[in-house]
Amino acid sequence: MNRRQFLLSAGLGAGAAASLAAAPSNRPNIVLIYADDVGYGDLSCYGATRVKTPNLDRLAAGGLRFTNVHTSSATCTPSRYSLLSGQYAWRKPGTGILPGDAALILPTNGATLPAMLQRAGYHTAAIGKWHLGLGSGKIDWNGDIRPGPNEVGFDYSFIIPATLDRVPCVFVENHRVVNLDPKDPIRVSYKAPFPGELTGKDHPELLTMHPSHGHDQAIVNHVSRIGYMMGGASALWVDEDIVDVLAGKVTRFIDQNKNHPFFLYFAAHDIHVPRIPNPRFRGATPMGPRGDAIAELDWSVGQVLDCLDRNHLTDNTIVMFSSDNGPVVDDGYKDQAVEKLGDHRPAGIFRGGKYSIFDGGTRVPMIARWPGHIRPDRLSNALISQVDLYASFAALTGQSVPHDAAPDSLNMLPALLGQTEKARQSLAEDADSLGLIEGNWKYIEPSNAPRYNRNTNTELGNSPTPQLYNLTEDPGEKNNLAAKFPARVKQMAAKLDRLKSSGRTRP
Repeated sequence: MNRRQFLLSAGLGAGAAASLAAAPSNRPNIVLIYADDVGYGDLSCYGATRVKTPNLDRLAAGGLRFTNVHTSSATCTPSRYSLLSGQYAWRKPGTGILPGDAALILPTNGATLPAMLQRAGYHTAAIGKWHLGLGSGKIDWNGDIRPGPNEVGFDYSFIIPATLDRVPCVFVENHRVVNLDPKDPIRVSYKAPFPGELTGKDHPELLTMHPSHGHDQAIVNHVSRIGYMMGGASALWVDEDIVDVLAGKVTRFIDQNKNHPFFLYFAAHDIHVPRIPNPRFRGATPMGPRGDAIAELDWSVGQVLDCLDRNHLTDNTIVMFSSDNGPVVDDGYKDQAVEKLGDHRPAGIFRGGKYSIFDGGTRVPMIARWPGHIRPDRLSNALISQVDLYASFAALTGQSVPHDAAPDSLNMLPALLGQTEKARQSLAEDADSLGLIEGNWKYIEPSNAPRYNRNTNTELGNSPTPQLYNLTEDPGEKNNLAAKFPARVKQMAAKLDRLKSSGRTRP
């Protein structure tokens, strides 16, 4: 019995088998391109002028551009957890930003988005940034690394274990570190450097990119990172080449699965720090490495679209693009992102950015294209959370969602296909505090967390008193109306409390 057959018989029982039988015979391929730290205003199809994104513009021209899509969190790990599990990450302790040696936080019982699509007969792949933990405790980077992506529903995985700025700086393919020499074993620590290890803090003369705050520990490729690492010299990635490595894996997966329904989760490494784009993208924009990394990301999207065209898969493939949280300019390295920003507004008209409960932290670009099913060059203001992709893709593939799976995911398929703008009535989002959007109103609960991140120059949106904003009249969240509308504050606070205590959004 293979894994897919086992999940059908044991994972969720007879209900799953029955729903598979009801799945459409012509199942579209699904490609989800999930960028890193890309803000609402970072793409030319969303109004940017200092950087051009022709491939993303091409995707938008062929489909639907959303203006009111939100991540569940203003940081990466919790957003990714919510997307793949269908559960708000703030419900589960331990789903904050993970170190590079953290244990896997996704469930292995079949209750994930890729496992659900496996049950519908899809071949599934995770390629790119992971940052959801690996293993069940202390990781042996020199042997089989499990559980990981393959145990949560991906048939194939080729991943960056955590982030570009965290060790280990290696690729993991399925369960093994790629190109590892067993005579040069990897050692990783997030507590103390290894004897003889050179660090960015002690040896800045070895660095070609210097940290602005933190990021001064292990040195890899002349850039210091978070955490300590020794060994694995033959397995270390070269930052400048990551884009080509990942694009090659993505196009190969599409080529190999062109005759079978597939789900591709392409978690691009751009535009996270350290931003070290391939030399052919340097100078592509006037904004330095951050702008050039946007151009590099756009090229990656073009590789996906071109591969679908070559394989005559475009008409039978849903392509979706989004980001894991809002933008950040200086996130730990002196890469001239601040100095060369000019009049570019990474978060568009919204306040805050990555780490912030304001909309700049959670409102992100999202584009969907499916020729013949989604009308081209359209705009949608439907209120959608990324946590909804689980239930929406289940509906697309003729499956019901069991009561104990994806508790916060709602079926937004009609809105995702542009058939209606009637979508969510409300959604919750998380930074240091929780916010609730209901219609055009946004409530932010009181919090004593810091109000400002001076390292990243970000307003975090926390306040010891309640906040209430009318997002239609005040999308920049400048005018706190809590004192003017105390009844609405009370009603939304009570709704948020019920959402917390209920443990779920779906009935």
